Amino acid sequence: MDKTGKIDDIDRKILSILMENSNTSYSVIAKQLFVSSGTVHVRMTKLKEMGIVTGANLTIDHTKLGYDVVAFLGVYLEKSSLYDDVSERLKMIPEIVSAHYTTGNYGIFVKIICKDTLHLRTVLHDKIQRIAGIQRTETMISLEESINRPLTIEKKE
Repeated sequence: MDKTGKIDDIDRKILSILMENSNTSYSVIAKQLFVSSGTVHVRMTKLKEMGIVTGANLTIDHTKLGYDVVAFLGVYLEKSSLYDDVSERLKMIPEIVSAHYTTGNYGIFVKIICKDTLHLRTVLHDKIQRIAGIQRTETMISLEESINRPLTIEKKE
């Protein structure tokens, strides 16, 4: 990483390794990249300070914990100006794991994880559809996730 705050090829390689497996130790990364573990540590600190690295996530199989339904919900807003208010209310619903402000038909696109379809119905009816500013919703149940991978970071030309 240079002093201007731009990232270089080593930074990109560190990120790629950690995005593939966030449990990889700095010493293992250092050996792969032929640098010291201190270099990896310093670079990760800088990447965090720059806001490029914002955290690390644990990936689990929800079905093994009894959560068998993944659904996507298109949310139609009464007015797009209500996005901030609706988004804040959606954040309070623990079954919602992601939400995106979108272009197109929906104002917000939401991913929900529930135990079963009855649980999903309860979340939709008792929590989401009662939020002021939501005009209506459209639900799509996922039958299978075929791709879930980190972004591949390309080398800068």
